[in-house]
Amino acid sequence: MSNEQEHNFVVSQENWSLHRKGYQDQQRHNEKIKDAIKKNLPDLVSEENIIMSNGKDMVKIPIRSLDEYKIRYNYEKSKHVGQGNGDSEVGDVVARAPGSGDGQQAGAGNGKKAGDKPGQDYYESEVSIAEIEEALFQELELPNLKEKEKSEIITEKVEFNDVRKKGLMGNVDKKRTILTALKRNARDGKAQITPIYNDDLRFKTWNEVIRHDSKAVVLAMMDTSASMGAFEKYIARSFFFWMNRFLKTKYESVEFEFIAHHTEAKVVTEEAFFSKGESGGTICSSAYYKALEVIEEKYNPSRYNIYPFHFSDGENISSDNKTCIELVHQLMEKSNMFGYGEVNGYNRYSTLMNAYKTIEDPKFKHYVLKEKADVYHAMKSFFKKTAEHV
Repeated sequence: MSNEQEHNFVVSQENWSLHRKGYQDQQRHNEKIKDAIKKNLPDLVSEENIIMSNGKDMVKIPIRSLDEYKIRYNYEKSKHVGQGNGDSEVGDVVARAPGSGDGQQAGAGNGKKAGDKPGQDYYESEVSIAEIEEALFQELELPNLKEKEKSEIITEKVEFNDVRKKGLMGNVDKKRTILTALKRNARDGKAQITPIYNDDLRFKTWNEVIRHDSKAVVLAMMDTSASMGAFEKYIARSFFFWMNRFLKTKYESVEFEFIAHHTEAKVVTEEAFFSKGESGGTICSSAYYKALEVIEEKYNPSRYNIYPFHFSDGENISSDNKTCIELVHQLMEKSNMFGYGEVNGYNRYSTLMNAYKTIEDPKFKHYVLKEKADVYHAMKSFFKKTAEHV
């Protein structure tokens, strides 16, 4: 074989699995993010930056560093590479937990004095509200969901379904236009895009998507008497914030009616609902009367999935509790469920909760919230998945 016909071949012994290292690290990073979100859900759900900004902000959570495993070599003049000096005998103690026994060493974060050892690395990662929703909502389910009379809802989303040669310039399909011009010029032996003629223009067309769907309404009721302070109102705001976003994953249209009450009840704006304070006593039945009135006037149960939720500190006039129970039953006849959330951070006795414990109806759900993290637990309690869906 002549030299001109000889070919040189190189056999590579490189480990090609290393080329996937970046992808594997990215996947491992994403898994750690998801795991951190899941572990921090109670705190994230009640994160003030999210609640007060209507869900537009990002939040940061600490996540352990993704350092690669390393082999540490012993450069000291010892008999063997590794831990110890190589003189150990069978039965010798070769290691102790930091800070255990005599001669404990000062480590990172050990004791009250400053540590002199490195701590565990971690960094803060930004998390979007969509990621929190994904983790939270997969644990929830709407109870007693019923098929209602469906109404026509024209969505704002358009569906592009055809490409034509005529249309408005604002709807020109640039990609298809360029491809058409490129093919025509190639047929003429020109490997170029220009010139572009009118016959090359392609336009998108669409149809408005009309879908039939059921509507939902949340009747948000809250005690706004003097006993309901800033903490109690923030807990209620946080719950209704996530409830609204959760229901929107199930319904195309979700409406809210805000009912504030002390001894009397009235329909108010969302801003007044969470900011207005009143003095005087509390008569919770006034809110239920108003809710029934609103349903009668605006929300036919045959067309709407209705979710009445009442938040209070439980300080109701005892003589009113019997009326409250009767009205709750009337509301449940028209609704998918009835939820009562009691913000009670002091473990005090509540006459209203004591009365509601006598209600035996699967539509009635209640939960006592003692701290911010309980917003998450309340959501899981009110919208608990049934056994067959877990």
